[in-house]
Amino acid sequence: MLILAATPIGNLSDASLRLRQTLEQAEHIAAEDTRTLKQLASALGIKLHARLYSLHEHSDQNRTDQLTALAQAHDLVVVSDAGMPTISDPGYQLVRDCAALDIEIVVIPGPSAVISALAVSGLPTDRFSFEGFLPRKQGERLKAFQELAQESRTMVFFEAPHRILDSLEDAASVFGEGRPATVSRELTKKFEHTERGTLADLISWAKTEPKGEMVLVIAGAGPKTYSLADLGAQALELQAEGMGLSKACAQLASATGVSKSAIYAEALARKA
Repeated sequence: MLILAATPIGNLSDASLRLRQTLEQAEHIAAEDTRTLKQLASALGIKLHARLYSLHEHSDQNRTDQLTALAQAHDLVVVSDAGMPTISDPGYQLVRDCAALDIEIVVIPGPSAVISALAVSGLPTDRFSFEGFLPRKQGERLKAFQELAQESRTMVFFEAPHRILDSLEDAASVFGEGRPATVSRELTKKFEHTERGTLADLISWAKTEPKGEMVLVIAGAGPKTYSLADLGAQALELQAEGMGLSKACAQLASATGVSKSAIYAEALARKA
């Protein structure tokens, strides 16, 4: 069995009883950083009896194959440094390989920086996209934002404190300074704080050099608006190309959701 176990993202009190029991009783644990796991166990007053294996972003296929074979014969617990393993953390390949071999995979749920930041943001939560860590280089970061320019879902990103100002400025250049957004820092910790406002507001706040690991949440794009004048002009252009005016207006209405009669009336007014 493969057991994916979520660990605290800051506050040790968030460690569930099930997590504590699983770590203490486990015989095999794969961790993003075994030193971090040992520190967590010590802080929780847990004595580990398991054999520990490293599983990080630089682990090769041989390590994944080793752990997959181990999970076929034993229960293998997987933990990341914080939060749910495989979410912007190593382990995806291991889960995929175990699933392909019909190895049972279970989860011990727990803290999640993604869900926590989304929940406290005050932005729409019914549909969202998690985009992981933003690129470090500005050109790549701008490209990432540009690819999301029409994204209608709330977007969640991880970012480091020393790059948050640059990322907010790049986001504003793509989404506009008035786009609602939040930055949550030090989630579940003593100095937890969520700053809310427009991207312009957050840029001003970020100039105070806030510290701590951060989660950036940006509202999705609103419904696209269309100019009736532009649609009337487009209808006339289509008519000039040989399409009947009524058909042209119907086509534009279907594509935009704007009333056909309104587009038709605008087109006629422009012809007058």
